[in-house]
Amino acid sequence: MSIYNFSAKSMNGQDICLDNYKDKVILIVNTASQCGFTFQYEDLQRLYDRYKEKDFVILGFPCNQFAGQEPDDNDKVQAFCTLRYGVSFPMFQKVNVRDEGAHPLFEYLASTKPFEGFDESHPVAKVLIPLLKEKHPEYLFGDAVRWNFTKFLIDKKGNVLKRYEATTDPTDMEKDIELLLKF
Repeated sequence: MSIYNFSAKSMNGQDICLDNYKDKVILIVNTASQCGFTFQYEDLQRLYDRYKEKDFVILGFPCNQFAGQEPDDNDKVQAFCTLRYGVSFPMFQKVNVRDEGAHPLFEYLASTKPFEGFDESHPVAKVLIPLLKEKHPEYLFGDAVRWNFTKFLIDKKGNVLKRYEATTDPTDMEKDIELLLKF
């Protein structure tokens, strides 16, 4: 099995089979517009701009499961991403990424690459970890996505190679991306 066995709805409602991204290095990210990590859109877009001509793509999946940080409809989410951060990588309609009703792609991703911990030295982690312990202790168990801006790196054959938590900034993934692109 690979990510190519899954599909999702693009922002315009079209069903997109992920095998459309065969032979590309893919970064799949669950996103939110009102999150402490929303600033990562900027670096994600930089990565996309830097490597898109070299068979690299980012796929964004907005999610409202974490503290209601993506409350708007898909059109407003798309407008926010485009106007505020210049996002031009493919964005998909909002999905659930954990628990009952989770999109099968995210169930697969999380089961393939389990949670390995947050970078507790990240500035936002100082807020995130206490918040999870106090308000969402259920998110601290299992391998499901734990917060917005969890990222999964996929090789050109559709295999999930690495999982990065919200506390990993996109620029810190660049060497891994370049290795897969054979720089």
